[in-house]
Amino acid sequence: MKRINLDALSAKYRISEYKELYAKVIALIQDNKIKPVKASGVNGKSPALYKEYWIVEEKQDVSSYLNELNYALVPSIATDYYRSHIDQYLEDRPWVLLLNDYLKQDNFITQMSENERSFDIWHREKFLKQEQGKKILKRCGLDTALLNYYRTTEPIAYYCATRQTPQNLLIIENKDTFYSMRKRLMGSQPSKSASGQSMSGKGHKNEMDSAARTICGEPIGTLIYGAGKGIIAAFSDFDISGEPYMTAQGNAILYFGDLDYEGIGIYENFVSAYGAYYLVSVFRTAYEQMLTKAEHIGIDKLPVTKEGQNRRIGSLFLSQFSQPQQDEIKEILESGRYIPQEILNIEDMA
Repeated sequence: MKRINLDALSAKYRISEYKELYAKVIALIQDNKIKPVKASGVNGKSPALYKEYWIVEEKQDVSSYLNELNYALVPSIATDYYRSHIDQYLEDRPWVLLLNDYLKQDNFITQMSENERSFDIWHREKFLKQEQGKKILKRCGLDTALLNYYRTTEPIAYYCATRQTPQNLLIIENKDTFYSMRKRLMGSQPSKSASGQSMSGKGHKNEMDSAARTICGEPIGTLIYGAGKGIIAAFSDFDISGEPYMTAQGNAILYFGDLDYEGIGIYENFVSAYGAYYLVSVFRTAYEQMLTKAEHIGIDKLPVTKEGQNRRIGSLFLSQFSQPQQDEIKEILESGRYIPQEILNIEDMA
């Protein structure tokens, strides 16, 4: 409840005489429109009045809204929460009624993207993603599966040197390294499409030349730009967003990122998410070259690990290296240093 003092009451009712103000305050108390705040104390005049008062809010007739909840909403919308939190229903009501109208039409046969479905229901493309939309669905007791939508991810950027299979597909964490490795694979090939993918109809010889090219001694057929942690979400529909050759039997996926806690974590999370569907391993020869260059530089000359990194990593990444290499990696990480993948330039990739 809101509070109001005697001066504000006097101004509100344009009363200048104290006796008239006293009569008005007593009338308001009797009509249950204000209640004295006893802790405020009296004003010291005769007859005395308290210095402050609670403004009693009029109770709204909510019977029509309860009837609406009980009889007007479709059965798939649970009303228990709103019947016991009628004030929240009054706030959410415009959105609930739009959802109710949509459910009546049974428009869920065709699957849509999350933003498309959100706009179709509420005329707001981001409503389903926003906290308000999530809370309303929860209060309505609706499973999002009922809305029959799919979430979209950022399209995967890749460069195809060859479509011959089986082949190695290499995921690169950072942009600079992706471009350098792409340049390495392109070699003397004809120009590529604007999307970075090989143009079709270039001839059998070019395909064979591409297949023969290597990075750090390993044959690589396709480069995939991982954009850091983004690759984990982006790969969720890889079988749809990628070309058919990418998921061919016998293909292997190699991962190459910064040699720090975050880069290791990305690899281990990626394997956790997709290791059951694809043959995934680290791009070991590239990491070994990183270590060799770091030895020449000296650990104390390496950059300092970025603040806020999650340092909890498993053994999956380290287990793919020899024991001396594992010890060296641990020493670098525990000293608060890391090796960026940009330590390797295009000359090192030959």
